[in-house]
Amino acid sequence: MKRSIFLMAVLLLVGGVFAFTQVKTWKIGKDYNVDFSAKGVNGIFKTLSGTVNFDEAKLSESKFVFTIDVNSINTGNGLQNKHALGAEWFNADKYPNIKFTSSSIEKKENGYAAKGKLTVKDVTKEITIPFTFTKSGSKGKIASSFSIDRSTYNVGKPGGDVGSSIKINVTIPVTK
Repeated sequence: MKRSIFLMAVLLLVGGVFAFTQVKTWKIGKDYNVDFSAKGVNGIFKTLSGTVNFDEAKLSESKFVFTIDVNSINTGNGLQNKHALGAEWFNADKYPNIKFTSSSIEKKENGYAAKGKLTVKDVTKEITIPFTFTKSGSKGKIASSFSIDRSTYNVGKPGGDVGSSIKINVTIPVTK
């Protein structure tokens, strides 16, 4: 009897410790923005989904998983959108998503850096994405600006009218 009470007390204690150390899960708000620009093209992706597990005090346990629906691209030009979805560029029929999954998040002088794998089309590369996180009560905002080389991910042919370096700006409102 004493043994079972002791065992239950240990389980409750261990369970309580894990309950208080869980990383905060944030819900992605509707007013997010994912825009891109390069020489010859600019636009937005209208559909973003994902999981945000982030706690400034527990960065080693924090994690991001973001998915962008390639078919939600909007360059402001219908013909350009159709071309971007085609086999030479994003090949949206075969690769409908762009995905980033973080493997680590660390504090930097001007914010944070999420290291992880970015998958575009059939290519997955390790990248580091800088970001800031601002919090106000139960709301927060993740903001990032970074560049990638589209040719690294087999998006379009090298050269041509579209620049190789694509600047990406992301703003994601989150709530607890």
